[in-house]
Amino acid sequence: MGHLRENGFEVKTEDVADMAPVKARFEVKPQHQGCHTAVVDGYVIEGHVPATDIARLLEERPAVKGLTVPGMPRGSPGMEGPVSDSYDVLTFDEAGGEAVYASY
Repeated sequence: MGHLRENGFEVKTEDVADMAPVKARFEVKPQHQGCHTAVVDGYVIEGHVPATDIARLLEERPAVKGLTVPGMPRGSPGMEGPVSDSYDVLTFDEAGGEAVYASY
């Protein structure tokens, strides 16, 4: 959450013991799930998505459900450390379709 705050986003958090109902409510398919779920101006943001990609999404406003970084790749925002993995930020839609939005 610190990464988003540092990049100008207002963040309201809610700790939830069981994320399964949250993922179901926002229709995040298993292959797109990360550890965090957020909603920003109607878009679902799933996992450790960089703030720059969220800002780009809000500027471009593509016809997608949201952005996801599935899993918890090392080097993604909030997962920084001495080792970084390559990872993709994906768009996803209602049907579970996806496309690469950015690569790191």
